[in-house]
Amino acid sequence: MSAARTHVLDLFAGPGGWSEGLRALGLQDVGIEIDPAACATRAAAGHTTIRADVAAYPTAPLRGKVSGLIGSPPCQTFSAAGLRAGNTDRDLCHQGLVDLACGRDTRDALRTACTDPRSLLVVEPLRYALDLRPDWIALEEVPAVAPLFAHTAGILREHGYSVWTGVLNAADYGVPQTRRRAFLLASCTRAVAPPEPTHAQDPGPETLFGPALAPWVTMAAALGWGATDRPVPTVTAGGGKNGGPEPFPTSGRKALMDAQRRGSWVLRHSNRRNATVRRTDEPAATLLFAKASNDVAWEKAGPAGPESVRISVQEAAALQTFPVGYPFQGTKTRQFEQIGNAVPPLLATAALRNLVPAALEVAA
Repeated sequence: MSAARTHVLDLFAGPGGWSEGLRALGLQDVGIEIDPAACATRAAAGHTTIRADVAAYPTAPLRGKVSGLIGSPPCQTFSAAGLRAGNTDRDLCHQGLVDLACGRDTRDALRTACTDPRSLLVVEPLRYALDLRPDWIALEEVPAVAPLFAHTAGILREHGYSVWTGVLNAADYGVPQTRRRAFLLASCTRAVAPPEPTHAQDPGPETLFGPALAPWVTMAAALGWGATDRPVPTVTAGGGKNGGPEPFPTSGRKALMDAQRRGSWVLRHSNRRNATVRRTDEPAATLLFAKASNDVAWEKAGPAGPESVRISVQEAAALQTFPVGYPFQGTKTRQFEQIGNAVPPLLATAALRNLVPAALEVAA
């Protein structure tokens, strides 16, 4: 890094959801990421990465060099799809925030006391923020972390930041997915407010106060499919089990194309009996991929029983608003995990557009 205070630091950077959101604004970041597959994806996509453990990485060498801080701590311990050990560990996480605000680093002791040590990763953005004092901060996590974000916001306000924290629905910003996530947005140079929605489930008519919002983006529209009751897949099947190319169409994809003429397809979001099911003329629900081989699939009722074809990597990436052909690396399972854990780039851009000074200058 150069000595100039112009760098954006992305903690737990993943495959590049925030990075792509910044790229749309003409900006770039330096990501810290420990997962080798995600690091390989970032490299293939042209995003600068430090392969390291965020919790162990020293902040001293970065002081005076970071203007913006982004963080999306791993959500598995707080997620509804996980074991929710984070609920048990929440008080320890709050204690970690209190201690950091008082200048005490008790992370090692608190981590040992946690049911799942990963829970304490939610305090890492505050450690970096207090040590580096960036001009602006953007954090994202599952809604269950909202109380911890509210606590973090209070500490940042004591240090001169304007802070907004709340839950955003990705569908309200053009993402074809009703993904709800907690955000914390902060700045020490301007007043902060939540991003204005651009889409709505029921947009309503145009009024004297301005045009109506756009309707939520459907899966069919995002995937470039035709009639909503007869989707025509236009993307490939997503690679072999080791992430390599796979010919199109596969036998499963052929079955999908043949069966579409006999009824409507839906997206089933897990293999559980109470799984969320969405039509193709609706946005997807939150995409999660704990076991990529069978978690999320297109289904249709047929004469011989339900027909099912697993969603492809490219389809999942499109529903997460990654660019077409984004170079996800690793096994197919790891590619699905990266997609499900990433911030949708379109949502990242919306969250950052009124927060990042350079983006504001371009807009002006």
